[in-house]
This record gives sequence, structure tokens and C-alpha cells, in this order.
Amino acid sequence: MSKLKNYQRKNLWFERVMAITATANLVLVFFDLSYVPWRDFYFRRLPELTRLYDPIKGIEPHRDTKKYLEAVARLEVQVTQTGLISPQVKAKLADLRFLSKEMIETNPFAGAGKSGTLEKIKNRMRERVSKESAKGAFNTFWSQEYLSKHGWNQEIDFFNQKIRPGIAKNYYRKIGENGEFLNNFWIIDLPFVVLFAIELLGRTFFIKRRYSHLSWFEAILWRWYDLLLLIPIWQWLRVIPVTIRLDQAKLVDFYVIRRQIHQGILANFAEEITEIVVVQVINQFQGSIQRGEITRWLLESENVRSYIDINNINEVEAITGLLIKTLVNQVLPKIQPEVNAILCHSIEIACQQLPGYSNIRMVPGLGKAQTQISQQLATQITNNIYAALASTIKDPVAAKLSTQLIEKFTTSFTSEIQKKQVLVEIQSLLNDFLEEVKINYIQRLSQEDIDKILEETRKMRTESSSSLSIRQ
Repeated sequence: MSKLKNYQRKNLWFERVMAITATANLVLVFFDLSYVPWRDFYFRRLPELTRLYDPIKGIEPHRDTKKYLEAVARLEVQVTQTGLISPQVKAKLADLRFLSKEMIETNPFAGAGKSGTLEKIKNRMRERVSKESAKGAFNTFWSQEYLSKHGWNQEIDFFNQKIRPGIAKNYYRKIGENGEFLNNFWIIDLPFVVLFAIELLGRTFFIKRRYSHLSWFEAILWRWYDLLLLIPIWQWLRVIPVTIRLDQAKLVDFYVIRRQIHQGILANFAEEITEIVVVQVINQFQGSIQRGEITRWLLESENVRSYIDINNINEVEAITGLLIKTLVNQVLPKIQPEVNAILCHSIEIACQQLPGYSNIRMVPGLGKAQTQISQQLATQITNNIYAALASTIKDPVAAKLSTQLIEKFTTSFTSEIQKKQVLVEIQSLLNDFLEEVKINYIQRLSQEDIDKILEETRKMRTESSSSLSIRQ
């Protein structure tokens, strides 16, 4: 027992280590999938991260916007060295006006899907210099007259705070030989894939050795969800094996979610399967009726039909005898007062139909005497009937006569229903009845019915497990 516990403990630790590893891989997958949409956030808040991860996604600064910001940096250095009013600064401002016009016309932001950023830059520049044209706004802004009039420091601070971040966020993304954007995430993902592949091979070998009747393919399918950790596409599907592993490793309890998933799947299939099975059974029964199989069964004599008796007992006769004994010995004594009341009432009704009965009721004392006579008569009748039935059960001769009566009744009943007209009518009625059952009950089976059945089944299983644990 201690060896088994040690093995289970070691196995649990292995499952937890692999579950944590798979979770870390899934986090990297989601980070990679979200990197491009969230790059602006990373660029603003975690610039070091973008410098490290941009090469993985094939991202590099766009040369046009990079050239533009480098020109602004050279202008700032030149103003510091020679002042704003100088030939060198004038030449650099002219260069920036040309680069601004080129940026507006060529839109280097389109390749990264950031055309909206360019529109935001143009709008801010229009508002700053009060110009309707974006090109005119940049031409005015990058001029010695405007900058000296409004103050160099104030205007360059505006540019660095409102314009530069939008330009700096722009980038160019390389395209691979397959026509898709370059993505080298496989370099990070490869060690995980190799690890999961080795693990899957080991688990497959262990499963094959434990269940030798399985083929290698079946042994691999035993852990089908682990295959999702190996495929290089649709990597977000790895959430399935990671969830399963976390649950198996008892790191996270997904019982409620798993129960709801199972119930949803069962509810979807159970409704259709139930309808299919029941309707198929009814259709087969209807087919038997239409083919006349029931008719042939009824018309066959006892000598022709082969019937297998497993205990040499006529179950119909035995059940009938048991029911009669229960009725006579247990039921009738309990309901005798009610039977007496019904008989007494019936006798009074019959007496009221006699001529002159109303006159007799007028005679003093006779009305009360008539009621007593009716009660005594009803009691006597029920006692006689009960005594007769009791004696029939105890008397062998009466029991034999009762058996003959049952046999005669069965023979006569069978003989009458074997008449062609009766059989045809029975077949028609049975067929219509089964069709009504399908319409009114089977096809009305709803999702709520299935959910209720599943809930009752789960409750019954829970109660059964609780009672079993209490007994143990």
C-alpha cells in the first residue's frame, strides 16, 4: 500500500510539473497572438519588451518615419548649437517640410494598419496652427517665422508630446517567402513542442504496455488532446489540453464546468437519440402490424406455435391465482363496509320503483324497518359472496372449476378476436394509437425534459454515493 501511495504521489507531482509547463507555454502563445494588436501599449509602457520581441515578429522601425524623427532630432541639435535664426536651421526646416509632405502623400502608416494614427497627427497639427490643409499646417509649423513667434521650446515640446509618439509607434513588418508576415515564435515554441512530443511518446508506450489489445494508433488517441500541443497552427486550441491537465493534476477544480459541458453534450444528443430509438421501436411494431405478423401469431394454434417454458409453470394462471387470493383474503375484508353501503343504496333505489312504495313509507315504523331490512340484506349478500369466494379458493374442486372457467374464457376470447373483421379493426386502431404516441409524446420531447432527467440522474447518483460512503 505504501509503494502504491508513493507511486501515486510521484505521478501527481509529474502531472503538476507538466501541467504548469503547458500553462506557461499557453501564456506565451496568447502573448504572441496578442502582441501585434497590443504593441502600442507595450511600446508605451514596456519599451524594453518591444525591443526584445519586435525581431521575433519581424517588426522593425519604418525607414520613412524613422528618417522623419531623425531629421527632427538633428534640428533640435542645430538649434542648440546655432540658435533658431540661422542658415543651417533654415535648411533643416525646409528638409522637414519636404519630409512632412512626403509622409502625408505616401502614408507609411498603412502597412502597419495605422492610417488612423496619421489622421490623428494631421488633425492635431491643423488645430495647432489653425490651418485646414494638413500640408499647409506642417509647412507653417516647420518655419522660422512660426517657431520664433510662438516660441521654439513651447512648439517643440508640443511636437514631442503630441506628434512624436504617434510617429514613433509606426513600424514595418517583414514578409516571409510564403507571403505571410514573418513570425519566428516557433523558435520559442520548439523546445516546448519537443518536450510534449517526448512526453506523448512515453505515455503512448506506457498505455500500449498496460493495454496490450490496443493498437499504437489507439494508444495515441487515448491522449488525443495532447496532440493539440504539437500542431503549429491554431495554437489557441492548446487551452483544451491545458485545462484538462490542470484538472487532472488537481491544481484547478473544473468539476462544475466539466459537469455543465457533459450535461450540455448529453442533453443535445439524448433528445435526438431518445426520439430515434423510441420512434424506431414504434415503427418496427407498426411494420409488424402492417405485415400481418400479429395476425399470424393470433391465428396459429397452440400446437403450431413453439413456446419455451423454463420452469414448467403457467405464469398466467399462477399470477391470476395469486391476485385472486390477495383480493379475497386481503382486499375484500377491508372494503366490505363500502360494498355494503353501495348494495344498500342499490336496494333502496330498487324498492322505490315498486308500486305503492311511497304509501308504505307513510305507515309509521315501516320506513325505518325497510332501511334496516336493506342493510341486513346488503350485509348478507356481501357475506355470502365473500364466503363463496373463500370456499372457492380452499375447495380443490372449485379451484379446478375456476381454472376451467379461465381457460374457457381465454379460448373464447381468442376465438372471437381471430375473426377477420375484428383483427383488421384491431390492427388499424393499434397503428393509429402508435402514431398518436409518436406525435403527442415522442416528438414533444423537449430540451427541458432531457435537462430534468439528467439532473434527476445526477442527484440520484450523488445520493447513492453519499449513502455508500456512510455505510463504509
